[in-house]
Amino acid sequence: MIKRFVAIAGNVGVGKSTLTQLLSQRLGWVPFPEAVDENPYLADFYADMRRWSFHSQIFFLSRRLRHHRQLLDHPTSVVQDRSVYEDAEVFARNLYEQGLMDERDHRSYRELYEVLILFLPPPDLVVYLRASVDTLLARIRQRGRAFERDISPTYLAQLNRLYERWIETFDLCPVLTVPADSLDFVHTPEHLDLIVEKIQEKLSGKEVVVFD
Repeated sequence: MIKRFVAIAGNVGVGKSTLTQLLSQRLGWVPFPEAVDENPYLADFYADMRRWSFHSQIFFLSRRLRHHRQLLDHPTSVVQDRSVYEDAEVFARNLYEQGLMDERDHRSYRELYEVLILFLPPPDLVVYLRASVDTLLARIRQRGRAFERDISPTYLAQLNRLYERWIETFDLCPVLTVPADSLDFVHTPEHLDLIVEKIQEKLSGKEVVVFD
């Protein structure tokens, strides 16, 4: 059996964790949820985002890189909830564009990230879940997490824009884009079947026809 490493990417509320679990059950892969290691800078960051954004993002990046290496070394096939690339290409960039990380810090952060990525083998496949802001908000409301209650449509739209910009130029490994607005892989087994089929085709090297 060929060992596989698949990363699930996408905005807040799009269904990354759920798809990670469903794929692990269907394909027998080991699921790796998003790391929740306590960030020692987080309290300072929320008190003064501009001052502590660089420190906080460096911590997140180091942890994400460590987990990526562990996934590469895992003896069986794995599926990961959120990739290392999203930290830099979406969340750190968003802090910079919002004026919460200055240009010098962002440039240093990018330099470190880009050098490390050169030495870190990519996954076999990134599955990008694409969804509109309306869909994201509806799913965030459904899962009812208190800390997500105040997420604004503007913030989600900004992240969507950065996700699209990243995925358009990402070429370290194949990407499968899943239209999460129209595919309900949680409640419709046929939709999950279709996603699994497309993932397997993509991993086998086939040219996958876009879902729609």
